[in-house]
Amino acid sequence: MSTHITHDPAYETVDRDDFAAMIEAERYASRTQAFDEIISATVDHFWDPTDARYVDFDSHHVDLTQETLLPREMVVELQCAVADRLDEGQQIRLANQSSRFFLSNILHGEQGALSLSASLCHVLREPGAQEYAANQTREEARHVAGFSLYIQKYWGQPLACGATLASLLDELVCAPEVYKKLVGMQLLVEGLAMGAFATLHSRSSDPVLRRLVQLVMTDEAFHHKFGKIWAARTVPMLSEEEHEKVELWAARCFETLLFNLVNSEQKQAIYAEFDLEWQWVRGAVLEVFGDSDRRANMRNTTNIFRVLVKTLLKAGIITERTRPLYAAWVDMEELAGESDQLVGSDVVDEGMESLRDINRLRRPIGRAGPRGVPIP
Repeated sequence: MSTHITHDPAYETVDRDDFAAMIEAERYASRTQAFDEIISATVDHFWDPTDARYVDFDSHHVDLTQETLLPREMVVELQCAVADRLDEGQQIRLANQSSRFFLSNILHGEQGALSLSASLCHVLREPGAQEYAANQTREEARHVAGFSLYIQKYWGQPLACGATLASLLDELVCAPEVYKKLVGMQLLVEGLAMGAFATLHSRSSDPVLRRLVQLVMTDEAFHHKFGKIWAARTVPMLSEEEHEKVELWAARCFETLLFNLVNSEQKQAIYAEFDLEWQWVRGAVLEVFGDSDRRANMRNTTNIFRVLVKTLLKAGIITERTRPLYAAWVDMEELAGESDQLVGSDVVDEGMESLRDINRLRRPIGRAGPRGVPIP
């Protein structure tokens, strides 16, 4: 299947409907050790979103009628003429609805990661890679559960997925080409998510949300490693034609996300609550927030798009062919000189230590009921 651009046996693939290839006798003895370290480490960062020992959704409550989950300066609509049309209570509500939109799209992204990981189980022929994909599927499922519980606590249900993100996730999950799945999800979306989580952890007023994203980050750091292993084993082996195909596709995804992920058209359902036309909101926002402001924001190390570019650069995907596209927004020399350390690594380390403490005290399987209540 040449469209998969496979150069390493660890990422060997079969057609997703070719189950017969999965039960070939010799396949079971071909297991790679490339992912064993990531797989075995899962016990260290196990957590359960329904167990209050890990995250207690009832331990704190933000009054969304009086305060905002995220600082007002992060809500671009409140930095322009939109704010002049809203009273204090409406401004707070708009800010929190924007947070709801942000968290809803994170939830949809986690569902996309769950479905994509499951789809990899159908096409990765290599037993070790398949086991890793199954492991990630389980971890993405608890992210979906965690963010679902959090959103339910404050709003009952999430908002619909933004059209841009929905389209990209659909493309990634349904893509027959494994390189699109791995570059798109493990590098692009996971890298973007780590920047978003680092921002939420540092800026949110809600300790429950900060704890939730910290736990998710402990998982995502390992998911990101799977993509980095693919890049290290595959990118240097690509032909010029193959590299161009991967690179241009990644650049297209970057531009799509940069210009459409959080624009006013995506949030029009929110604006309708305040009798605001999204086209007018877009114009008001553009009056105070242009490309120069976007570039300034991307100097922040946790900016989601800066993290995304750094991920592609460190993976060796960006060459002189597309470098000018990214250089229009970020300092590529600065990125190249930075360490390969993942954004939010300090938060991950702290979270890992707390999980080890909790998990050391866990009862054996079958000895605890829901939310850690002992079974007599």
